[in-house]
Formats: sequence, structure tokens, C-alpha cells
Amino acid sequence: MKHAFAVANCTAALHLAHLALGAGPGDKVICPSLTFVATANAIRYTGATPVFADITSVDDLNNAPDDIAAKIDASTKGICVLHYGGYACDMERIMDIAQKHKLYVVEDAAHAPGAATWLRDQTTVRGERVLRKCGSIGDIGCFSFFSNKNIATGEGGMMTTNSDVLAEKIKLLRAHGMTSLTWDREQGHSFSYDVVALGYNYRIDEIRSAIGRVQLKKLESNNSRRAEITHIYRERLQDIKAISIPFMHVNSVSSHHIFPILLKTSNARQPFMSFMRDKGIQTSIHYPPVHTFSHYKSSCEPESLPRTVEVAPRIVTLPLYPTLTQEQVEYVIAMVQQWSIEMQ
Repeated sequence: MKHAFAVANCTAALHLAHLALGAGPGDKVICPSLTFVATANAIRYTGATPVFADITSVDDLNNAPDDIAAKIDASTKGICVLHYGGYACDMERIMDIAQKHKLYVVEDAAHAPGAATWLRDQTTVRGERVLRKCGSIGDIGCFSFFSNKNIATGEGGMMTTNSDVLAEKIKLLRAHGMTSLTWDREQGHSFSYDVVALGYNYRIDEIRSAIGRVQLKKLESNNSRRAEITHIYRERLQDIKAISIPFMHVNSVSSHHIFPILLKTSNARQPFMSFMRDKGIQTSIHYPPVHTFSHYKSSCEPESLPRTVEVAPRIVTLPLYPTLTQEQVEYVIAMVQQWSIEMQ
């Protein structure tokens, strides 16, 4: 990408992205409900309203392009997609929809550093398909470096764009709207500064930046190890009738951020998670849908998100991280199998 800006966290990145792209009061931005709440919160920080789109299916937990298109009206300003679990959204169709309706696209790539998907190369006569990295396709890409992410600095994030105009806006908004920063003045490039916009203190610090530079060198090997563990899970768990596994057949490159499974029924989730906890295995939920939270309940009718409502109570995430040993992977698999047998 032509421009990249390190920021305090991915929430700050998302906020700045929507601000730079002009979202504000009276505007609507379409986004998933099956995401961390920051995806929606960042839209609301600008005064705009998040409009939730449904997931594609039980096999693909990303936003459905058809439902994104159906939610567009005269007030829609943009689209924010999340590459759930590190699996790329159908960006070709989503970008076509955005271009048709003159909407901006923000990629929430918090799960997806290193992930990629195939797109038509519109700069060539024949429109050959090229592999494009997640976070480089929309107007702005936003990444997270939180402690549990594929690149971890404790807290931190990144914004990427190929637009010189957006880059200048981000640079100002990231640092109090100041025309020059301490580093510029220390290097003698400027002796003072002006404040030309209502900006924010969203910069990352040097210590986390140094950690991030080291972490970045490990990304490819760590993602490769995540892929190995994912392959083992899929191979060994796919025949267990008490669960199903999303994203089994994808034509893209995943960062394998998390490994979600779907239990056959929602009332099985608490017993399953308690069983795994008692065996010393931590499981998680990614995510309680945003529209179910008290603060957001009035903003969405559940009937408009039937697949999200049906799938969300059944989601459980199994352990997945690069230092997970083969012995630990085998143990997780054995405990899932044992629970399945005891449930019969």
C-alpha cells in the first residue's frame, strides 16, 4: 500500500477511517452485527448510524453481499466489512456494489493480516484475476495489534490507503489536527505548528512500534502454523455430528485468526464450554451479535438478520495460536470427541 499509519488501536483506526471518508450525522454505514462492538461503535463516533447486514450462511460467517445491497438507501454513505476469523469477504461483489452506489468501503481487517482474496484486475484488458491482500482493497484498511491478534503489540493498530487525499486527512486527524509533529520540529523541518482540524491523540508509541516491527517478521511463519493447526482440526473434527465447521471450502488465503465451530443447537453451548473449561481448555465466543446488546437493541429488528440470529448462539471458538503444541491440539480434539460421545 502507498500509505500506512500506525495508530493506538484498531478502534481508533476505524474511527479515523470513517471520519476521513466523510461519515457524519444523517449518514448510514452498513456493517456486520457478528463482529466485535468496536466495528459499530466507530461508525457512531462520527454521528453516523450503523445498519447491520446479515451473514452469508452457516458455512460463511462474513456479510452477505446481497443483504448489503438490500440495506442500501438514499442515506447510505459507506460499507464496513469484517474479514471474520481471517477469512476474506466476497470483496469482488462488495466493491461492485459500492461502485454502483458510489459508496466508500472500509475493511475491518483486525483478523486478517496476511489474508488475501482473488479479484478481477480492472487495469488489464482481459481482467485477469489477481490475489489482493485484505486491507488493500477498499478505500481504507484497518488492522489490530491487540494481544490476541496475529501481530500483537499489546495495544496498537494500522491504517492503510492508496489515496493521497485520505492519507493527508488521516495524518492530521491522528495527531490533534496539527500541521507538524514533535519529530518534524526536532529534525528542523518546522519550528512551530498550526491546528487546522479537530484531531485526536491516536498515535502509537515507540515501544509498541518496536515490538510490532519484530512481530511483523514472524507473521508469515505464525500464519503458516495457524494454518497447520486449522487443517488438523478440520481433518479430525469434520465427522463429529454434534458440530459443524464454517469456512471449510474457501477460495482465498486465510490468516486463520480463530477457529470457530457451530454446535448443532444453541442450548448445547453452555454445557460444552463448561465441559471444556473443566478439562482445562479455554473456549470463547466470537461474537455476541452487536444488535443484541442493550445499547443497540433499538437500532435493529432481529427479523432482518435471520442467519445471524440462527447461527450466533451456536458459535464457539476453539484454541488457535502459533505456540499451541501438537500434544495440546490432540488433547483439544480428544475432549471435543469425548463431549460428543457423552452427548449421544
